[in-house]
Amino acid sequence: MSKSTNPVAIITGGSRGVGQATAILLASKGWNITVTCTSSMSQAEKVVALCQDLGVEAQALQADVSDNQACLNTVEQTIQKWGRLDCLVNNAGTTKFAFNHGDLDALDGRDFLHIYNVNVVGPFQMVKACRQYLIHSDNPNVVNVSSIAGIKGIGSCLAYASSKGALNTMTKSMARNLGPIRVNAVCPGFIQGEWLRKGLGSDNYDAALANIEKTTPLGLAVTADQVAESIYNLMALSTVVTGETILLDGGFHLTV
Repeated sequence: MSKSTNPVAIITGGSRGVGQATAILLASKGWNITVTCTSSMSQAEKVVALCQDLGVEAQALQADVSDNQACLNTVEQTIQKWGRLDCLVNNAGTTKFAFNHGDLDALDGRDFLHIYNVNVVGPFQMVKACRQYLIHSDNPNVVNVSSIAGIKGIGSCLAYASSKGALNTMTKSMARNLGPIRVNAVCPGFIQGEWLRKGLGSDNYDAALANIEKTTPLGLAVTADQVAESIYNLMALSTVVTGETILLDGGFHLTV
């Protein structure tokens, strides 16, 4: 095992959306990439190919972040391949689409446990597995992909909003206690893309997008590429920033 001269990042949930956009952006900046996914390995391999076309090395691993052994294996295989780790992007997440937060019958305890296991326990386990290697980086950092839901108590369901609130709190606790590893979170609002279109249904998606573009101060809903740019900024450029939860929503939080 030789140590890579390129910086190395692990991106969980890297087969689509924000994870895919972040992998490709980092590859364009000269990073070697491990992307993980739970089931869509064929798509993850396409992301790897796109990264390799940009002149870096990349690998795709099937790993459920709610499984601690899978987290350990992901980190071990990354270190075996490149001998270093500089950044962890905790992007993997899940939800259940039950938008009426007042309808408590739409969820049960199993929904909460599943969503928390992926959205909160998973990032914790990944940070725990990565810490001993991150600490040797010149710029060690973690970026958690959270959501406006965790700040405003809105979003796809009550359990999802609660899990992202917990992730935001964990971000601050880790930033306070894990230095010099920097730990930050991005909190996007409505992200344009097929994942949300599928969850909402096309008619609801189009109506929500039109409303956001009409009512937000910047007249926009963010794209996965724009979220990736903010993640890169926190990783590579904002080297004195830690413990922050950055809202990426065109100002939508100012309207609700």
